[in-house]
Amino acid sequence: MTFRIRAARDEDLAHLYEMAKLTGGGFTNLPPDRVALKAKLDRSHAAFASDVDSIADELFVLVLENAQTGEVRGTCQIFTHVGQLHPFYSYRLGTLTQHSRALSRTFRAEMLSLTTDLEGSSEVGGLFLHPGERAGGLGLLLARARYLFIRAHRARFADRVLAELRGIIDEAGGSPFWDGLAGRFFGMNFQDADRFNAVNGHQFIADLMPKHPIYTAMLSEAARAAIGLPHPSGRAAMRMLENEGFRFENYIDIFDGGPTMTARTDQVKAIRDARTDRIVAIDDEGGGMEALVATGRLAAFRCAYGHVRAADGGIMLSRACAETLGVAEDEAVSHVARL
Repeated sequence: MTFRIRAARDEDLAHLYEMAKLTGGGFTNLPPDRVALKAKLDRSHAAFASDVDSIADELFVLVLENAQTGEVRGTCQIFTHVGQLHPFYSYRLGTLTQHSRALSRTFRAEMLSLTTDLEGSSEVGGLFLHPGERAGGLGLLLARARYLFIRAHRARFADRVLAELRGIIDEAGGSPFWDGLAGRFFGMNFQDADRFNAVNGHQFIADLMPKHPIYTAMLSEAARAAIGLPHPSGRAAMRMLENEGFRFENYIDIFDGGPTMTARTDQVKAIRDARTDRIVAIDDEGGGMEALVATGRLAAFRCAYGHVRAADGGIMLSRACAETLGVAEDEAVSHVARL
């Protein structure tokens, strides 16, 4: 396989914009707006250029590249420390239990409370794979490469990592959750709010969103049914996150009601199970364990699929992978078994 993950560059802007137009809305981290995407690339360049090993408010943008053709066919993002420039809002789904002695009845009411509990976490997001490439495990490569990047730069990331999954979007591009809750306070439809948030951030939520808890019984049936559910296209992503050790702990997105998954960073499977070994030989015969293999730091980071076999003093790496990553014998690489 000739695909590899690498740091995004300025010349990738056109590819990112074309992919952003294919998302179908509700994809805040990849807006179809050239100015917003250029700002993301500028912020990413600054992060890749910094070699300070401490936590700051940074964004790394990675892309999936066909190493033979140079085409960019996917992208993903990693935020090191959310909620620093603007508050990071979520709804927390909880239950209020009340008992009436006069009626001899106990009432349990579901409530949504606006919270910033997840501030300070790292975030993996912005994952998009071109529809023409949704086979062969490339989505898995994009997703898991982020964790190998975090492992290679562990001091720059928090002890908790989150992932927001896009919620239910109807055929018209609207959100039942937004229409049933936030839309009543903002006087704008979901598409307009989503575009505004992608370009300007969450601050308008702080300005206008009611701060008191919302009883879910007061929402429309369609809004209630959307709470905590991923978009159909995100179900596979949710399973991948669960396989890595992420869990849904009743946090949902304030815009579309989609689930927010969380994990302890050092317990993410790809981070916990990865190893770093020296390449003792380039293997022409193939065979061995299929793995994600990563090399390099910061802007030199690259990741691809390859076959790895244990050897005295290190590993044997398949030649195709070595050529895709541009590595040779005696170099060190990180690797983890493909799920």
